[in-house]
Amino acid sequence: MFFHPLALVMMMMLVVSVVVLFFVVQIGIISYAFDKIGIPSGALFSLLLLSWVGSWVNIPLARFPAEAPVMEGGVVRVFGQRYVMPQWGQRRQTVLAVNIGGAVVPTLLSLYLLTQALAPLRVVVATAAVTLLTYRLARPVAGVGIVVPMVLPPLSAALAALLLVPQQAPLAAYVAGTMGTLIGGDLLHVRKVTRLGAPVASIGGAGTFDGVFLTGIIAVLLA
Repeated sequence: MFFHPLALVMMMMLVVSVVVLFFVVQIGIISYAFDKIGIPSGALFSLLLLSWVGSWVNIPLARFPAEAPVMEGGVVRVFGQRYVMPQWGQRRQTVLAVNIGGAVVPTLLSLYLLTQALAPLRVVVATAAVTLLTYRLARPVAGVGIVVPMVLPPLSAALAALLLVPQQAPLAAYVAGTMGTLIGGDLLHVRKVTRLGAPVASIGGAGTFDGVFLTGIIAVLLA
């Protein structure tokens, strides 16, 4: 399934941001942050680009009977962000999918970083703390799915990392921020999606992709 959950203006802003990120990486600002968590600077732009391109790709996992009328084609504004409801044509079904750029890429990277952690148990505890906060902040939105604000998850991830894993705070902040947002925002709310009238509920997609994409960068920079 190929679609982007953000409105046209936001899609254009992401295109511009990717171009800006390319030049930022070239002068070493963000590459410094990712060097701190053990990602080779040469692979950084490819990782960012893969995340953005992958945000358009959703892999269907299951179909559920919708418990509410399925809403399509509208635009919903939540937490200052505009989300577009995709056209799917199945009025009585909600498709559960996983987003490549917002779920698969950050999950694989987080698992790799967890193997590099000196205190993996503390990283898991930090992730659990961010998961709990994100779960409480997540808001079910009709026609879209579960939406999470972008600011508080990265702030909480950085704070938890600095308190629990000060010797590897950037690494812990990335794992806690991205995985905490995915688990607390999407996975723990997955049973609610059939009641929201959303044609597609994508893990790491609408409502959490912007948070996951920015949380990793912001959490590392803050740490």
